[in-house]
Amino acid sequence: MTTATQVLDIEKDTLLFSPQTYEDSADNFDLTLWREVLDKPWPTMYDLPSENPEEPGLPDQFHDLQAHLLTESYRPSDYPANQVFAAADLNLYYDLAHPQWYKRPDWYGVVGVPSLYHSKEMRDSYVVWDEGVAPFVVAEFLSPSSADEDLGKTTAEENAPPTKWQVYEQILRIPYYVIFDKRTNKLQGFKLIGGKYRQMELKDGRLWLPELKIGLGLWQGIYQGVEQQWLRWCDADGVWIPTPFEQERQAKEQERFAKEQALYRAQQAEYRTQQERQAKEQALYRAQQAEYRVQQERLAKEQEQQAKEQALYRAQQEQQAKEQALYHAQQERLAKERLANKLRELGIDPTTI
Repeated sequence: MTTATQVLDIEKDTLLFSPQTYEDSADNFDLTLWREVLDKPWPTMYDLPSENPEEPGLPDQFHDLQAHLLTESYRPSDYPANQVFAAADLNLYYDLAHPQWYKRPDWYGVVGVPSLYHSKEMRDSYVVWDEGVAPFVVAEFLSPSSADEDLGKTTAEENAPPTKWQVYEQILRIPYYVIFDKRTNKLQGFKLIGGKYRQMELKDGRLWLPELKIGLGLWQGIYQGVEQQWLRWCDADGVWIPTPFEQERQAKEQERFAKEQALYRAQQAEYRTQQERQAKEQALYRAQQAEYRVQQERLAKEQEQQAKEQALYRAQQEQQAKEQALYHAQQERLAKERLANKLRELGIDPTTI
């Protein structure tokens, strides 16, 4: 996965940083030292000093914060977290022939090594021949005392350690070297091509590291309470890779948003339930009203029928009364006629009575 050269499983005569490397890159290395070094036990992190209080150019507050931000957002997409290591102002030992020589980059990142030393403990320093993998990217934050060396404008003195540029470019062959000047907000990137650093072109103000599938750019924002332009990592879409604090805040915001959405959905569901219940109640009310109207219409028809029947009954009663009156009148007339006939038979004139 990593393009850094592995040296853990190779013979001493094929070392990544062999005498030939120094012969090609500088003239002030004592190659005879290698004859003594190769047959001795190689020093590890435990054998080498981790700090030098008298060293000039120790980090200021900006260096601390800037390096911390780079570390927090350094997440190459193809590497698990336990195979990624980043450090700031941590001694970087690079020369087995001169095991006390080291550089102290403001920040550097490695891939393909355990995040903990031997997967067990934090590192006191980074010893390349012990780890087996060189850093993949190194960053320096320019300061007046170290600017010339950071920019490769100095040369190594005789019998003295090589310069940063020589170590990064010619000895460790670190694929990417990044320089950031906070005073001018100038970002420069160098890529190792053909054994030499070539300045990279910034695209949209950012440097892209295709092997890691991440990029570097300048972000205007607030970090640890300080607002300014910061150097930080971004993903393939140009989105700034969040720090753990930002991830936690985003997670809380997402959780809060999810709860609000869940509450909104619950309220909407309750509203729909109420609407459905009201619709059912209204439908039942309309059905009851329709039934009531049907009953009223049926009752009206029954009452109309009853009225018609009562009117017919009254007409029949009136007809019967008329017929009875006519019958009584006829009976009374017949009775009178019989009486008159009877009186005549008796010789009495009924008109005189």
